[in-house]
Amino acid sequence: MIRFQSLLAAAFIAVSLSAGIPEQTQTTIKAEVALVNVVFTAFDRHNREVPGLNVADFVVFEDRAPQRVQHFSPISKGDVPLTIALLIDTSSSIKDKLDYEKKTAAEFLRSVVHKEKDMALVIQFSTEVELVHDFTHNPEELVAAMQSLRAGGSATALYDAVAFAIDENLKNAAGRKVIVVITDGEDTASKIRQETAIVTAQRHDVLIYGIGIRSEYYATRFEVLKRFATETGGRFFPLRANPDEMQDAFQSIHRELQSQYSLAYTSTNTNRDGSYRSIQVRCKRGGVRIRARQGYYAPIAQR
Repeated sequence: MIRFQSLLAAAFIAVSLSAGIPEQTQTTIKAEVALVNVVFTAFDRHNREVPGLNVADFVVFEDRAPQRVQHFSPISKGDVPLTIALLIDTSSSIKDKLDYEKKTAAEFLRSVVHKEKDMALVIQFSTEVELVHDFTHNPEELVAAMQSLRAGGSATALYDAVAFAIDENLKNAAGRKVIVVITDGEDTASKIRQETAIVTAQRHDVLIYGIGIRSEYYATRFEVLKRFATETGGRFFPLRANPDEMQDAFQSIHRELQSQYSLAYTSTNTNRDGSYRSIQVRCKRGGVRIRARQGYYAPIAQR
């Protein structure tokens, strides 16, 4: 079985231009060959995961150009390590929801983090962003750390929290990199822009799952949280302030992470210019839809 340690692997081919050139003046040019890996979910019209598919069931396009799949693998439970960042909004508006958020998040971490294999951390964000507990293989350490969370911040720095989780923690991680973010509002305090946060996630191949808790007292807009999920291959859950709905959302994320697929191809676009490339994965079987990241950034040629 092919196992992928990162979602964008690069191999370098050295071409020596040595014909008729003295050894001391030989020049080496490095050309980068990028293997583009895509982790994705296949699901039916009822949002149920579809197991048992194989490489012949899929076609892949980059910027509308067909690509040849070189590696394919279903990701069964425990096949590929998970690295998870759980981001919890602790602004004052979340106060009446925080207890059951912590409870359902604890159940999720206990079910999805396999000791000695997967890792997770917890970050809280309101006006500022704070690491509550760094990466650990032990979910009980995270559950204990979450008990200290208190709501009280006056604003919501969502974009800063996403960028912090990636830049400071996830970007060099192995395996599947996942952010699960829980919030009841839109960003009101970040120092970075929305686009910067999204590009950061795309560059480092991070899947974002967004849980948006609708408020009973004021209108809440979750367009950005939904966009984070859509463009990275994750999923967005709009919920009422209800413990059962929160539990259902976490269980859906858990099932999805245990039943994904992974494929890889070498792009037919050989330009190494750092440009954004769109990706589309399609299933040939009727009624099967695909949830995958919408694109990636090409590597830049090394000189």
